[in-house]
Amino acid sequence: MRSSWSSKLSLIFGYRIRHNWFLLCIVSIFALVILLRSSSSSTSGDFDSLASPRLHNVITNYRKLKEQAVVDYFDLRFLSSGSNPRQKELPLCGKERENYVPCYNVSANLLMGFKDEEEFDRHCELSRHEERCLVRAPKDYKIPLRWPAGRDVIWSGNVKITKDQFLSSGSMTKRMMLLEENQIAFHNDDGLIFDGVKDYSRQLAEMIGLGSDSDFPQVGVRTVLDIGCGFGSFGAHLVSLKVMPVCIAAYELTGGQAQLALERGLPAMIGNFISRQLPYPSLSFDMVHCAQCGIDWDGKDGMFIIEVDRVLKPGGYFVLTSPIIKPEGSLLAMKKGNMLTPVEDFTQRICWSLLDQQDETLIWQKTSDAQCYAARKKGIPLCQDEHENKPYYHPLVKCIAGANSKRWIPVHNRSNGDQLTPEELEVHGVLSADFYEDRENWNAALRNYWSLLTPLIFSDHPKRPGDEDPLPPYNMVRNVMDMNARYGGFNAALLEGKKSAWVMNVVPIGARNTLPLILNQGFAGVLHDWCEPFPTYPRTYDMLHANELLSHLSSEKCRMMDLFLEMDRILRPEGWVVLSDNVGAIEMARTHATQIRWEARVIDPQNGSDQRLLVCQKPFLRK
Repeated sequence: MRSSWSSKLSLIFGYRIRHNWFLLCIVSIFALVILLRSSSSSTSGDFDSLASPRLHNVITNYRKLKEQAVVDYFDLRFLSSGSNPRQKELPLCGKERENYVPCYNVSANLLMGFKDEEEFDRHCELSRHEERCLVRAPKDYKIPLRWPAGRDVIWSGNVKITKDQFLSSGSMTKRMMLLEENQIAFHNDDGLIFDGVKDYSRQLAEMIGLGSDSDFPQVGVRTVLDIGCGFGSFGAHLVSLKVMPVCIAAYELTGGQAQLALERGLPAMIGNFISRQLPYPSLSFDMVHCAQCGIDWDGKDGMFIIEVDRVLKPGGYFVLTSPIIKPEGSLLAMKKGNMLTPVEDFTQRICWSLLDQQDETLIWQKTSDAQCYAARKKGIPLCQDEHENKPYYHPLVKCIAGANSKRWIPVHNRSNGDQLTPEELEVHGVLSADFYEDRENWNAALRNYWSLLTPLIFSDHPKRPGDEDPLPPYNMVRNVMDMNARYGGFNAALLEGKKSAWVMNVVPIGARNTLPLILNQGFAGVLHDWCEPFPTYPRTYDMLHANELLSHLSSEKCRMMDLFLEMDRILRPEGWVVLSDNVGAIEMARTHATQIRWEARVIDPQNGSDQRLLVCQKPFLRK
């Protein structure tokens, strides 16, 4: 009986969809006939003074009918897929899910048979059938301080870390102080170098052969993958040098390093490579940094080092700082005596050169010569194309990737300016005219966004009951995610407009993989499947932006409501969402936004197209 009803409903919905589009076709033909007649009468001189208003009314009515038909189509599509866009508001989750991160349930992973540390990996298939509810903020959560004050002082209630964990941390950047019971302060001031991060950065520069760490960009170091970022102090210092750090750290139930870095307004995400590759293409970063990151680099027969080699650009640097490395047993001394550690032996096999060792720090440089791999007698084989083109959580492989890529360009050979050369764009399969036209379009779009949002976001923050008067505004938006980044034009426009925000540029799986081009501009970015949760902690982004993402996902086998619930999870209270898409997708998005209690407003840019803006703000819900 149920299958019979299902068949009847499918027939009804199929008929209604065909009926709406049939109606749209008739209206289109009718409008076209009137337009042709109007045009003809205009050229023959019989077009009277009333024709122009009539023509305007016809065009306006035609657009309204067309837009309504598109809305009807989206409504029917979601109804036929089992979703009801007119549902009531969703409930709040229980207190136990205040810090909920999908895909990282260790106990569930163990029950499913994952072992050998794979239980700490990302397994999204186990969280697809959970209750739909809104993740609420903890009782003592407060809106983060504005940038740059929020870089150095955060609310301790916003991160899941206990006072004992804080005081007992063994991180290189542990020398911080609690100003008050509810705040954590970080010493980044020029006169207060308690944690030695600036000295450490200068030491790295000297080991590479530079006079100062401010010279990092001059040797091609513009992007750094920081594995296990501690309290984020090294990343904060790199930002001051105009170098883009991206922290990846394993999921932690309490005291998450990625959560702490994001709370400070620094780029970070949950990630590890226990058994799978990171969601970055080959040849992505200029430097990979590990300071006490907890990885056994001797393990898995060198697979972890091969993964670093995969994401490292030719001529890039691998920095390893570990307390187990002692000066008296230095690798340089052992190398002279022909006694090599497993790490040193393996790095030689993959054509890395040990540049220097000082105290507990070593720096290797990846070869710039792609022919080096084949010349090594005990070298690692090159990957086949299928391994190079699947960087989205693909299993770790023991082969060298990227050596045959057109993007094999040594870091010191790339242009140092902000403008990419036509030759660099051609490597990525992008025409120079298309790229810079996209840039200009985004510069104009951002000016429109800012004129719209500035009175809302960057004015003095509305006073809440019990709060003191707000400080003068600096920047209410620091952590931004572009959910469908394409060429990174939105990120470039923010920089062009001198906005003190950074962008996590997300390239959806199924779209054209433009992430190498985004990373080559010195931006942060990652590949992601929006049918799955994003690897981050709750409340870690101030603004989410997406252009034509909803249209892109309309053909995917995932529910739009799940996407909006995930957006709500990663957006901080009072954070903002800006969606740009066709009228049908935007109307459906507004329905979902209402269900998850966002304040939503549709804006017509009035440029003659069916594009619409949906601007939403997430309220501060406690119960």
